[in-house]
Amino acid sequence: MKNLTKKGPAFLTIALVALLLAAGAVFALNIPGFGKCEKVKAVNGAVSIPLAKVSDGKAHFFRFSDGGKEIAFFVVKAADGSIRTAFDACDVCFKDKKGYVQEGDAVICKNCNKKFAIARIGEGGGGCNPSGLKSRTSNGNVIIGIEDIRSGARFF
Repeated sequence: MKNLTKKGPAFLTIALVALLLAAGAVFALNIPGFGKCEKVKAVNGAVSIPLAKVSDGKAHFFRFSDGGKEIAFFVVKAADGSIRTAFDACDVCFKDKKGYVQEGDAVICKNCNKKFAIARIGEGGGGCNPSGLKSRTSNGNVIIGIEDIRSGARFF
């Protein structure tokens, strides 16, 4: 019995540290540009992402560093086969820096919970829609110009 009371405080300390680490990881994964994003760099004025990497129907999140600012965006293949690109932010909720999460064939704003069909990303906009990011496909890659990425810096 005496041995158990000595181990109690140590066990409690370990459990508390594990809980704090888990909470920190969950928090970090919800910050745009941290956790869920892969960092990309520009070559010859553009970012190039292999189509094979983003053709699974899942939203793939990326971040581009520009003068100390992290600009986050995502690429996703819609059910119709089109590639959709958008900033991980919108005109309305960007100040809360929560971005989007995918649920099936839609993305959901993590701030206001509005749902947007992936197949419509980049068609019009405003409001809480994912702010579209101009891109094109060429030679098996999604190509996004640096200036197009920089145009979304105000969101971040």
